Amino acid sequence: MKSDLLLAVTQLAAERSLPPNIVVSAVQDALTAAYKRDEVAGGEDIVVELDPETGEVTVHTVRNVVEEVEDPGSQWTLEEARTHDPHAQVGDQIRTGLIESNPGRIAAQTAKQLVMQRLRNAERELVFDEYVGKEGEVVTATVQRIDPRFVTLDLGRAEAIMPPSEQVQRERYRPGMRLKVYISEVRRSVRGPEIIGSRTHIELLRKLFETEVPEIFNGVVEIKSIAREPGARSKVAVFSNQEGVDPVGACVGLRGIRIQNVVNELMGEKIDVVEYSEDPVQFISSSLSPAQVDKVTLNHEENSAEVIVPDRQLSLAIGREGQNARLAAKLTNWHIDIKSSLEEAPVTVEKPEVAAEAVEEAVSTEEAAVAEAVDAVAIEAVEVSEAADTDVAAEAPAEETVAVEESDVPSAVEKAAEIIDESAASDTSAEEELALLALEEEIKALEAQEKADAERAEQELAAAAAAVNSDDIWQVGDSESDDGGRLRFAEDIVGYRDMSSGRRSRRGRGGNNLSPKARRAQAKKAASSSTPDNKS
Repeated sequence: MKSDLLLAVTQLAAERSLPPNIVVSAVQDALTAAYKRDEVAGGEDIVVELDPETGEVTVHTVRNVVEEVEDPGSQWTLEEARTHDPHAQVGDQIRTGLIESNPGRIAAQTAKQLVMQRLRNAERELVFDEYVGKEGEVVTATVQRIDPRFVTLDLGRAEAIMPPSEQVQRERYRPGMRLKVYISEVRRSVRGPEIIGSRTHIELLRKLFETEVPEIFNGVVEIKSIAREPGARSKVAVFSNQEGVDPVGACVGLRGIRIQNVVNELMGEKIDVVEYSEDPVQFISSSLSPAQVDKVTLNHEENSAEVIVPDRQLSLAIGREGQNARLAAKLTNWHIDIKSSLEEAPVTVEKPEVAAEAVEEAVSTEEAAVAEAVDAVAIEAVEVSEAADTDVAAEAPAEETVAVEESDVPSAVEKAAEIIDESAASDTSAEEELALLALEEEIKALEAQEKADAERAEQELAAAAAAVNSDDIWQVGDSESDDGGRLRFAEDIVGYRDMSSGRRSRRGRGGNNLSPKARRAQAKKAASSSTPDNKS
């Protein structure tokens, strides 16, 4: 019995990964509670001793020394206690006898339940003591169970949970997936220690960099600040404490292998590593990377900065939905206002009323000049086109083609081009230049149309000349010299077809459909009728 009890205690300690002394203490407390409920104790207090070496169990009855007795069955006064032990003091326990260690069935069942309860409590205490020291560290966990709200993680000896606030919305978890989790909090609860894991904490990114970058772990490179939007993008400001060490290059690694490991662990989250500077202007300029910054103006009273970027870099500096500017503000702890270089260019007007009148007058003058130039070009174009048409009609004969040379008559396009060149030579405003450009486009269109018309006219004249010089291909010779029966015209062909079709139809209705015997009989009858009667 003794060896069996000792063997059971050893096995429990091994299964529960508990120290043997904790298991022995739990068994002693369980046996004490079981014997108190047994009739053998007689209502007295019980103390059980278990020898961890031999497994021997000893049960003693005891009395508690108190100043005023409330329970005569388990308490003694100081005078009564000193009759058994002269050195007794208030609060001591005095052993009064031994009880045979042979508990009944009820006592054994009670002891078993109490042992299991004490072992569970001991396990919880050990787990709490172990993981309360790991608070603020990164551990590797396995996704065990996915509930509608929480994700349960297996840490080995304990379980952790990830509330919705600690989960990355873009990540999809599956049972059996291994993750790096930041232990954000360890607290006691009714069901034991409650461990809170996080995938969104800023310190998770810091710990991952410490794991992947030895310079950060050794203190050569220091992470000054971190701004993170979990699952989307992060910015990390690093600083080198040793001269000659590139902090950004140390974090990125050869061919980006170090930072790529961190990105893979965070499931594709983009990370920008920038160099920290004590100069706020330089630091703010670096924090807006990859955008280029032209100028930074600081306002120390309001802790704000106005940043001027090139116009083409404005959208890059702000980022999608303001993400880049927002992360830069968190990283630098400055309120950043981003403007383009076009917005920064000042426009000063000393007298607004006079300037407005001058602008209106200049615009009206320019519009009038442009309108006059357009009218003049249109008039010249019409006159030149009419003159050209008249000259061509006078010189061209009625029966033969005469080519008109372009050098004899100046075209409307050339006149308009000369007027445009003259107007362009003078000082013109921006609106006049725009009007002249539009007029040039119209003139180019007129040139193309005039060229097409000239080509078409040349083709028509060439066709007419060829028709005049050629013979009539439809001339028909005399009917007497023609061979008889030869067809020349479509009417003859149609008539021939009609006649042939008529003959074919008559043959079809006639004897062509008769049998050979009937045709022979019909032929004999025709011959006999056509021969004269010899007798007559």
